[in-house]
Amino acid sequence: MAGKVQSDIRKKLLDAFAEADGGFLSGQALANLIGCSRTAVWKHIEGLREEGFVVQAVKRKGYRIAETPTALTGDDIRLGLKTRFIGQSIFYRETVDSTQKVALLLSQDKAPEGTLVVADEQTAGRGRMDRKWHSPKGTGIWMSLLLRPNIPPQKAPQLTLLAAVAVATAIEEAAGITPEIKWPNDLLVEGKKITGILTELQAESDRIHSVIIGIGMNVNQKIGDFPEELKDIATSVAMETGSEASRSKIIREFCAQFEKLYLMYLEKGFYPIKLLWESYAKGIGGRMRARTYNGVIEGRALGITDDGVLEIEGDGGKVHLIYSADIDFPLS
Repeated sequence: MAGKVQSDIRKKLLDAFAEADGGFLSGQALANLIGCSRTAVWKHIEGLREEGFVVQAVKRKGYRIAETPTALTGDDIRLGLKTRFIGQSIFYRETVDSTQKVALLLSQDKAPEGTLVVADEQTAGRGRMDRKWHSPKGTGIWMSLLLRPNIPPQKAPQLTLLAAVAVATAIEEAAGITPEIKWPNDLLVEGKKITGILTELQAESDRIHSVIIGIGMNVNQKIGDFPEELKDIATSVAMETGSEASRSKIIREFCAQFEKLYLMYLEKGFYPIKLLWESYAKGIGGRMRARTYNGVIEGRALGITDDGVLEIEGDGGKVHLIYSADIDFPLS
């Protein structure tokens, strides 16, 4: 309980500084806003300084945050986060084996919907089909989002497409580059992978217990940071823009975009998300190859159905519904 109280005080302190927008707040004003003593305020400010925040203290003016940490921290993500529930509970660790594994444990421990697990490094990050995901320290965004949607389990894959739109929009808003979405779970810039998404479901036949959406985003890697086998197929925000980006800013933007889309989805269904997804989609209308568990299908990509299933028209005119596959395009 004490830990939760401390966390609530820190969150309220960060909210107050965010509202001040770089202005000064007196120790007493902070104590009144947060509902604690001035001594508690001082202790939490010292905690922020230990994390790398530059907090100025000026007599008769109070405190203000002058600089945020260069390293990724949970408190830096919280500073300025304007959502109702997505990301309001953040579990941050410097190093984990996999944020997906941590999120699964938190879901079993009744963590609230919208809990975000973030790590500066993953030692055993993974993508679809248990492929290894390169997640080095201090470079990218490695995070998992816990959801508890009241939807039929068969509709859970739609949340992967929703997350892809939220990530694309967040990168566009925060970094000024526009990714393309490769069905179902990759984001590309100039044909190179910048983000992967992994959605895992815990459910019974008729009820979802939780959905965990894992997101790996290359942000500040340079070409030399990628292993040899990835150098020709991967890119990062910094490589595309020529300058480093704030990982915390991108995460906050993602949380805001995801919450907006998720609430729209729960109210209006998948169709509005489908339209947004198609605006970022790559390869629709062209020829592609889908390598499924049951064989290889080639043809023209027609788009996705109202349920989010990929449609490919084969050379004989038959339309194939693709629920899961590795996609190759363009094909001549």
